[in-house]
Amino acid sequence: MGRKRHILVDTHGSLVSVVVHPADIQDRDGAYAVLEQATAHTRRVTHLWADAAYRGAFARWVQAQWGWTITIGQRTPGGAGFTVQPRRWVVERTFGWLGRCRRLSKDYEADPATSETWIALAMCALLLRRLCPSS
Repeated sequence: MGRKRHILVDTHGSLVSVVVHPADIQDRDGAYAVLEQATAHTRRVTHLWADAAYRGAFARWVQAQWGWTITIGQRTPGGAGFTVQPRRWVVERTFGWLGRCRRLSKDYEADPATSETWIALAMCALLLRRLCPSS
């Protein structure tokens, strides 16, 4: 039994919304859920950056549903090996920050809602450490 974590972050890497679901659900289907949750919490989203898994019907749905623009990160044509995709590093960096939390380093939770709560708590702790760094 595996899990997938879908997060929506702002340009600084701060958490906007999170959805945890079973691993047998496609990435695109999980993205619908995270965007539905995000619209319930914030109205400031106007543009999304996503990787190539979210092109096509998902990008059209985002445009039709909320009128947001979406930029799909593509590999550079002819690029061999690893290439950094634009803005992709923001989400990956946030996953790295969350991975430092011992409770999130493995999938310990039986309930996806508990896992979502731990992710939110880890982000709160990170933001508090930024506001009040220890001397």
